[in-house]
Amino acid sequence: MNDLTPSRVETPLPSEETGVWGSDIFAEVLRGLGVKYVALNPGSSFRGLHDSLVNKLGNHDPQMLLCLHEEHAVAIAHGYAKVTGEPLAVILHSNVGLMHGTMAIFNAWCDRVPVLIYGATGPVDAAMRRPWIDWLHTCRDQASMIRNYVKWDDQPASMGAAIESMLRADVIARTAPFGPTYVNFDVSIQEKQHESVPALPDYARYQPPMPADPSATGVAQAAALLKGARSPVILAGRVSRDPADWARRVALAEALGAEVLTDIRIGASFPTDHPQHRGKPAFFIDDAAGEVLRRADVILSLDWLDVAGTLKLGGEIKAKVIQASVDYQLHNGWGMEHQALPALDLHLASTPDAAVHALADALGVGAGTLPEDLPVKPALDAPPADTPLDIMTLAGALGEGLDGVCASMVRLPLGWAGESWHFRHPLDFLGSDGGAGIGSGPGMLIGAALALKDSDRLPVAVLGDGDFMMAASAFWTAAHYGTPFLAVVSNNRSFYNDEVHQERVAVARNRPVENKWIGQRIGDPDIDIAGVARAQGCEGIGPVTTAGELVEAVRKGIAMVQEGKSVVIDARVQPGYNPNMVAGLTRSE
Repeated sequence: MNDLTPSRVETPLPSEETGVWGSDIFAEVLRGLGVKYVALNPGSSFRGLHDSLVNKLGNHDPQMLLCLHEEHAVAIAHGYAKVTGEPLAVILHSNVGLMHGTMAIFNAWCDRVPVLIYGATGPVDAAMRRPWIDWLHTCRDQASMIRNYVKWDDQPASMGAAIESMLRADVIARTAPFGPTYVNFDVSIQEKQHESVPALPDYARYQPPMPADPSATGVAQAAALLKGARSPVILAGRVSRDPADWARRVALAEALGAEVLTDIRIGASFPTDHPQHRGKPAFFIDDAAGEVLRRADVILSLDWLDVAGTLKLGGEIKAKVIQASVDYQLHNGWGMEHQALPALDLHLASTPDAAVHALADALGVGAGTLPEDLPVKPALDAPPADTPLDIMTLAGALGEGLDGVCASMVRLPLGWAGESWHFRHPLDFLGSDGGAGIGSGPGMLIGAALALKDSDRLPVAVLGDGDFMMAASAFWTAAHYGTPFLAVVSNNRSFYNDEVHQERVAVARNRPVENKWIGQRIGDPDIDIAGVARAQGCEGIGPVTTAGELVEAVRKGIAMVQEGKSVVIDARVQPGYNPNMVAGLTRSE
């Protein structure tokens, strides 16, 4: 039995009314905001709110998700938002919990997803602090640790201010460009008793603003440029998961006869088996994509992740460049996730989806055809059964194992070949973590799987072994709450990206390349990936080393997932990247 079964969700409420506490009011506001889940690792700084969620609200709407690390809690919310576009709530314990969660918050910021993060602190009033522990867990300005990579933060000093802060944080997080917000509750406000519940707000009146349309003049100019273009190109970037937006985007490309490029870092944005799709979804553009850019006369960027860097890699680009994005609103002087400054001929200050609809209207383009939920479509043939696994044969074997299954690829590893798989629906692939660190994959998989739980889609992730091990305890939360998914660990037993870098340094310095593995390889002792998964309550399969073994393991895993299991397969692959990834790393330097 787990916390999501009715007997545990419907926690009996107290038999007698015990008064109204500040945290009871916070909990009611969370419910009023429509928050479905609250991910947390317990902490005394929010013991009042914890009690209110259980004993006042009955542990539903929102439902608590117990996590074994704060970074996992934020990553789960990140993965959930990738599917739904809606935020989950996360509660972090004081300064120590916030410090644990910072990497995952940075990921959500870089990936532009909404997350409602709530913190707590020991009493700000020093006279109210318990000796030792309250002093350790109190900061003068707790949010200063993350202020540079959240959209907004506050530490309200009264109940009225706290309610307003919760409303404002929700509106800001869900307003494009999206991002995490942080509200820090003083423990003394949580634990103050009130005579009655104050009048709560009309939540319908505290909604995000309607997306701004691009200016009519700008749309007319962009439409004229695109209509007159001989070789238009669309860079399909950070767009919504809405099937209607997808359909209009495809219809616009077809009407223009535009060639389309996509980016594997940010999820499915255009059907990769469409005759107008070019190149490969990749971390770095390949030669084919570079040629497309060089012959373009007009380029339409739909909030492309790195316009300037992409055009630099493309070579001598002579095209007029149109950008549709509001991402500039989040650029600050701390981080450089905004990438290099692109030279633009026209900037439509709107979301890319609003710009697509406006341009389609101006050019007389219809709504298009909604994408279907179809079985996965690998682009590579299945390898012979006895073929040893590498990053390419893994993709082919995984495709054969998933034959006939409608799946959402939640995560793919760094060395994945974009040409090995086709994406034909906005939920076919969800992209990377934004911040390009390690350890986010398991939590994001769980959050996405939670969001997909009532759908017909099977959540699938291919994780690196380093990513898995850094966050393996996140899988306990999945098992505890009965969250089904299939995770394949591409286990090369190395932090291989750094082997590539060490080889490059050794060559440049005329030093022994054969030493590149030292301090990188994960072995002696070998790690039992499947055993680690079983220790968290998941089903563990493997290790498997050949294509045939992986096909069999995937089919076995699917049957388990259909029974509600969380499944992890240890796929032992030979170290290496696909050739385009290696070439891209070289060109990028």
